[in-house]
Amino acid sequence: MKIHALFALALSSALFPSAQGAQKKMNVLLIAVDDMNNDLGCYGNPQVQSPNIDRLAKDGLRFNRAYCQFPLCSPSRTSVLTGRRPDITRTFDLKYHFRQGLPDTVTLPQLFLKNGYYTARVGKVYHYGNPGQIGTSGLDDPASWQEFYNPAGRDKTTIEKDVIQYSGKPGQLGKSMAYLDDQSGTDLEHTDGKVATQAIELLEKHRDQPFFLAVGFYRPHCPYITPKGYFQKYALNEITLPEIPDGEQSRVPAAALQGTGKWPYDGVTAEQARECKRAYYAAISFVDAQIGRVLDSLDRLGLKENTAIVFWSDHGYHLGEHGLWYKQSCYEESTRVPFIISVPGQKTRGADTQRTVELLDIYPTLADYAGLPAPGYIEGASLRPLLESASAAWERPAYSQVERNGFPGHSVRTERWRYTEWGYGKKGAELYDHTNDPGEHRNLSESPEHAPIVAEMKALLKKAHPAKVEGGKSDPAFLNSLGLRSE
Repeated sequence: MKIHALFALALSSALFPSAQGAQKKMNVLLIAVDDMNNDLGCYGNPQVQSPNIDRLAKDGLRFNRAYCQFPLCSPSRTSVLTGRRPDITRTFDLKYHFRQGLPDTVTLPQLFLKNGYYTARVGKVYHYGNPGQIGTSGLDDPASWQEFYNPAGRDKTTIEKDVIQYSGKPGQLGKSMAYLDDQSGTDLEHTDGKVATQAIELLEKHRDQPFFLAVGFYRPHCPYITPKGYFQKYALNEITLPEIPDGEQSRVPAAALQGTGKWPYDGVTAEQARECKRAYYAAISFVDAQIGRVLDSLDRLGLKENTAIVFWSDHGYHLGEHGLWYKQSCYEESTRVPFIISVPGQKTRGADTQRTVELLDIYPTLADYAGLPAPGYIEGASLRPLLESASAAWERPAYSQVERNGFPGHSVRTERWRYTEWGYGKKGAELYDHTNDPGEHRNLSESPEHAPIVAEMKALLKKAHPAKVEGGKSDPAFLNSLGLRSE
């Protein structure tokens, strides 16, 4: 009888493996990069070499219209990890911590921690200054993790002083046109190489328990520093800058072009800007190689089939479009982000979707697939319908916002239109038709023919931003109505 019972159990396991595996908790690997735009091979730019992100795209669903909620590191990352918009987290800069006003918020990793997962962070997941605070915890949230690691490589500790800097205040490299081709260092000696190494060690150590591992890389954020070999992938004479149409400044509100500093290109020459763009591409290839090391380890350890992988950048990045550089604009290049999801049993592997989604959707999506109860205040939506069918019906727009010296810019994106208001319309507006003007050069906001579209987009903005925001602080009455504290 015992032999027959054992045979029956073995036969059941062979015939119905999914039933046996259904009880195993899904792991999560969250991969974040800093300041990466969509100049990637898998997003259609054959010049940029990103083979590992490309292979992740072939194994998951690529979102072609994914948008951050605020194109600045801390506000965006806070929004992703809390599942709440910047007007609620009140994080509009690089100093304010969301726990000041939302002490009881359950973050995404904290949700997994509360449900029996091992949670850990390596590198930049919440915000800390890049490169100034590399090696520290910055604005991290200790309640989110059981372990955390802050690697610092030779790009920070040894050679930062050798950077070629064309703009920004001397020594303040976090917003500067600056780069360095490190001919002496290796991948493993640089910060992102150390991030990958630590992540691999944690995968090896915790492979037999459910985990939520967040891996935050620092490149391609400026200064654009890479080890030897990456600059050589790109010939400077093949690097071009986008054309700036005549009259660019006269067609838009002044606030639209204030994210860079001195216009254009933060005051550097076109030749210097081309050098920096080459360095930026080199930095993409370097961080791509480190992502590849982590993905290889996931495969080697047999963890891939039961692990959800989410790859995202905290925001986009300008490389000369509209004469802009860096982020903090409401244009497409600044708000649109590379975003790929691979989940166990996915039906859309290798596909892409044109549906408009937000980084806010990461929280409810992972909670959904893990079967965990997300807090009721989460503002995004689970992407499961699109992960099951890339062309599924999806009516949700995407919202982004910035701050301009005490007044906001709010932007809403649908599959065809982008509409932006500055200072609630008092400082001007922009409307772009992405079917006919994907570069956002023809502002239609004052066109009588497009008045119905403007009215429709205004209504969409009001849904996401029902309260007036002054100087980066939400209206206290509105906060109180939500049960939140105000200062």
